Amino acid sequence: MASCMRTLLKVLSGGHLLTSKTPRVCHLPTRSYAAPARAQKKKEVEKEVKKEKRVIDDSARHKPYGLTAWAPVDDVYVQRFYPRPVLSPTAALLKLKLYQELDATAPDQPVYIDLKLDMKLEKKKTIDAFVSTVQLPHPFRTGLNTVAVFTENPEQAQVAQEHGAQFVGGTELVEQILEDEVSADFYISVPEMLPKIVPLKNKLRKKFPKSKRGSVGVNIPKMMAMFKTGFEYLVEKDCYVRTQIATLDMPTEHILANVKSILTDVCSHRPAEYGQFIERSILASHTSEALRFNSQDILPPPPGDQS
Repeated sequence: MASCMRTLLKVLSGGHLLTSKTPRVCHLPTRSYAAPARAQKKKEVEKEVKKEKRVIDDSARHKPYGLTAWAPVDDVYVQRFYPRPVLSPTAALLKLKLYQELDATAPDQPVYIDLKLDMKLEKKKTIDAFVSTVQLPHPFRTGLNTVAVFTENPEQAQVAQEHGAQFVGGTELVEQILEDEVSADFYISVPEMLPKIVPLKNKLRKKFPKSKRGSVGVNIPKMMAMFKTGFEYLVEKDCYVRTQIATLDMPTEHILANVKSILTDVCSHRPAEYGQFIERSILASHTSEALRFNSQDILPPPPGDQS
């Protein structure tokens, strides 16, 4: 009896009749003003123009903004108070060699080049990060690159082996690469094999044969000569090229020739009418500080430049 009374009180306190079987429906007011307000706000955001970073031209001032002077008057000074000097390529290399002698470090340590590129094109277009292979006039590596050639033609396979290809084959070579049984520094292919090596795209990634890189063609001797002794570099983090170009014990003229070869190949990836491609260039050895140099001093003048 007590339980029945409690049930009856719960029903009556909730405002429901015992005979009511339909639930109560609560109608909320409609906010008709919310959607138009959001749409208006979205339009205002689209109209906003991003503020470009202001570039201060202080070349006509007696000193740069935020620094003490254009150049120190003594040979002992705090570097952060003065602009970083930009040397000629020859002067930068001679300084690296001098640092090695003063510090008594290894004479055959690597020499690196660090480039920052302006990847912008017209409007909002940019140059995609690229991988390139160049023939250095004075290679610093003693060994040859391993090259794999994709072909099912017996005559082409024989030519590839005669010119130093370590791996030659067709679909069976594809399976070996997928199973991690074969690995090479470069992969080249004849055009007929491209549809059959598509499964290797995710495996080889940037090493996958492409015609614009010169790794697809029918002239196997020419491709072998290129990739067997070629030097590969790539663009990192959208706009940086960081790679070794020589060893410090090489003659200065040989290192400069390698620098020129890399710079010329880098600049070939953007049309000259868009202006200077290399924004900043640095040379450094394994144990020395980084030295900025003027890349225009070593690059050939652009076509049509009479200066």
